[in-house]
Amino acid sequence: MAYIDFQPTDYFNTKLYTGDGSTQAITGVGFQPDLVWLKNRDDGYNNILQDVVRGFATDTKLSSNAAWDSSDANLSSNYGYISAADSDSFSLATTSGWGQVNESGNDFVSWVWKGDGTSGSANTDGTINSTVNVNSTAGFSIVKYTGTGSGGTIGHGLSQAPDMIISKGYSSSAAYNWRVGGEKIGLTSANYSMRLDLTNAEQDLSGVFGAYPGASVWTIGTDAGVNDSGKDYIAYCFHSVEGYSKVGNYKGNGNVDGTFINTGM
Repeated sequence: MAYIDFQPTDYFNTKLYTGDGSTQAITGVGFQPDLVWLKNRDDGYNNILQDVVRGFATDTKLSSNAAWDSSDANLSSNYGYISAADSDSFSLATTSGWGQVNESGNDFVSWVWKGDGTSGSANTDGTINSTVNVNSTAGFSIVKYTGTGSGGTIGHGLSQAPDMIISKGYSSSAAYNWRVGGEKIGLTSANYSMRLDLTNAEQDLSGVFGAYPGASVWTIGTDAGVNDSGKDYIAYCFHSVEGYSKVGNYKGNGNVDGTFINTGM
């Protein structure tokens, strides 16, 4: 049995709440939220992601189920947004409606990660400079960078190679599909990647990553989804931590007695 010297809820928590159609703070998180992923469970609104590196504001929403950039009308502040985070909570605000984050009477779920509690620090490990918020103990980092249009490497800030990287262009006119890569998620090779917001199978696109992540950096090619010149990108990096988290893959067997998946915890 694996043992860790911290409680998993020190670094990750799931908070359920009910929308009230007004400004409210979601308390009892247990730490300062650095990444919040939330969803209206009663209605067909989009999944919403906001993080401290891009800032909690009206124009920093992204949706995991869509390619929209932060400026898209489908992510308007009229649908509500996360306006701030403090030591134990995050706050919800709006300019009109609430559907995506705080619709009155609707039930919501939020998944919350703890990083290092800052808006990020400079990382020059790669050929493309990045800004990183890192929780090495939990195997999690938030990375912001600006594309160059030329292949290069980006520092992720972790103490070992990420098992999975989820990245998205977010600046205006960067409405590219989410890209997902990494050695532990069952891809055919390092040239393959997946798209979080689509149901497509993996794609052989060496211009996205082209190599598995390394101990200090990961590689990107010239694909616009990860490296359009002058466009801003955000990436969420994860590696397994024994007894706390597991990144992996499994093969279905099409049987009522489904595949056994050992997470080690």
